[in-house]
Amino acid sequence: MIGKVFGGMCVISIFYGAYSGSIEKIGGAVFEGAEAAITLTFSLLGIMCLWCGVMQVLRDAGAIGWLSRLLSPITRLFFPDAYKSGEGREEIAACIGANLLGIGNAATPLALSAIKKLHNNSLKSGGDPDVASRDIITLAVLNTASANLLPTTIIGLRRASGAADPFAVVLPIWICSFSCAFLALLLCRACGTVNKQKSWK
Repeated sequence: MIGKVFGGMCVISIFYGAYSGSIEKIGGAVFEGAEAAITLTFSLLGIMCLWCGVMQVLRDAGAIGWLSRLLSPITRLFFPDAYKSGEGREEIAACIGANLLGIGNAATPLALSAIKKLHNNSLKSGGDPDVASRDIITLAVLNTASANLLPTTIIGLRRASGAADPFAVVLPIWICSFSCAFLALLLCRACGTVNKQKSWK
């Protein structure tokens, strides 16, 4: 859908540029945009490689297991099925850790790996294969409304764009992201409780 919207905007822009006699400016903007996109991509590539490598080193060193134990109170409350079975706990912890470091691109494959294990765990306990479990829904919501302790991607974008103080957004991001994540977890917990009571009736 998004591709169709942007495609339509491009077609309309070309036709309007031809109609208004400024097609040369559109051609120049296309080349400038492509150059800026390549520059931005290479600027972010180093950051992503660094933090993905850090996450892998932490995992190999056993730090993810330590983080999983540290986050066990959160896991026990908001991911009860994963906590009881032990399946997907390390992946959930790694996903939360990646989000805290602000590397959403690294958190996504970790979340997918965790969802796969949570889904298998749901099937083992007799869950519907076509219905997402409470743990999967909670992880998907938390991965979307993630808390960012160090928003490296946004800082990298601001630095690549020439911001005078790339770190000026850190405090507002802390307030906004932690508030959103906390509210999202509470809503997931509340909705899960309501649905469980309805199923008992």
